[in-house]
Amino acid sequence: MNSMTGFGRGEASNGLVTVVVEIKTVNNRFRDLQIRVPREYHVLEPRFVNLLRDGVHRGRVEANVRRSSVEGATRIIADIVLAEQYRRAMWDVARRLQRESHEVPLALILAQPGVLIATDHEPDALLEWDLCEVATQAALEDLQTMRGTEGATLHLDLRRHLHDVMRLRTEVAEVSEGVTERLRIRLLERITRLLGERLDNNRLSQEAAILAEKADISEELTRLGSHCEQFEQALGASEPVGRKLDFLLQEMNREINTIGSKSADHPISARVVDMKSVLERLREQAANVE
Repeated sequence: MNSMTGFGRGEASNGLVTVVVEIKTVNNRFRDLQIRVPREYHVLEPRFVNLLRDGVHRGRVEANVRRSSVEGATRIIADIVLAEQYRRAMWDVARRLQRESHEVPLALILAQPGVLIATDHEPDALLEWDLCEVATQAALEDLQTMRGTEGATLHLDLRRHLHDVMRLRTEVAEVSEGVTERLRIRLLERITRLLGERLDNNRLSQEAAILAEKADISEELTRLGSHCEQFEQALGASEPVGRKLDFLLQEMNREINTIGSKSADHPISARVVDMKSVLERLREQAANVE
């Protein structure tokens, strides 16, 4: 089990180019990828996205790719032909002025327009993809290590809360036994106060049976138990289970609400309140699971 929160960093270099990838993830119901790459790597952005999709299945992902080169982004190119033309023209002027050609300094020739040209160096991004892939995989591994560590803590906490729900469910099942008799006695006391000796025992039994049927929570307890078992199985799965846990918690909440609405017994109602409280803590923790 992995948490959705984490950070990872990866770096790769070939001596001339260094690529650094940093990945930060936070909670999100779905997978939301946000990636920033340098201008030189715009053509590689779909490849970065594919790697991130393979490595992260849920959560908001913010990835930042940086590139540095020992060569720098600017290159100086000399126009030798133009420099030679400037040299000849300057020497001609020197001779006509009866000056020596060596009096024309090289710096003067280099300073002429167009002799030295600064151009932006565009690297071949495809040739650097191997570096990018190594750095990205390293960042993902670092990220997964952190998410796995936090996931282990979440796993223990979720299991503890789940066992609380299962314990309360067992208690509800135990106190719900004999609910028919309790309803009959309660109904008998209420009707006796109203009717006295005119009490019809057959009618009383019928009314008690109807109330007992409406208050029967055995099906809800069975489904709640099944959801708890599935939840516990999901906690031991190796694949991402965050969405499955969300769904199971919704179903568990539905059964607990139905149990609460059906039951008028205080011992059951009190435990339903406790189960809702524990379920809320389960939801808070499950919201962090990938």
